[in-house]
Amino acid sequence: MSTATELIISTLIVLGALFVLLGSVGLARLPDFFMRLHGPTKATTMGVGATLLASAIFFSVQDRGVSLHELAPLFFLFITAPVTAHLLAKAALHRKSSGDTSGQAAQASEHEPGQH
Repeated sequence: MSTATELIISTLIVLGALFVLLGSVGLARLPDFFMRLHGPTKATTMGVGATLLASAIFFSVQDRGVSLHELAPLFFLFITAPVTAHLLAKAALHRKSSGDTSGQAAQASEHEPGQH
């Protein structure tokens, strides 16, 4: 395997790991449900996609043929992640969820403005 190929594979793996880390931090640190939904959906999809692309390149070079085994999970991930995020967001909007887990948002919506 050439040095250039190893460099490309290593870069994709590190880039994928950084995207997955960024998505995980976004899930843990962002304050709102919709923001928490956005972080992992976008960043983690790109991270796993970069890692699968690195795997496809590695096995294509290693076996002297095109490796298509990584395309099935990659296709499945790129199709299902946005659909899942959309369905979760629609369900949250339907429930009028603000993402506040302390219950303050539900209490605030029960009272009219100016009433205590």
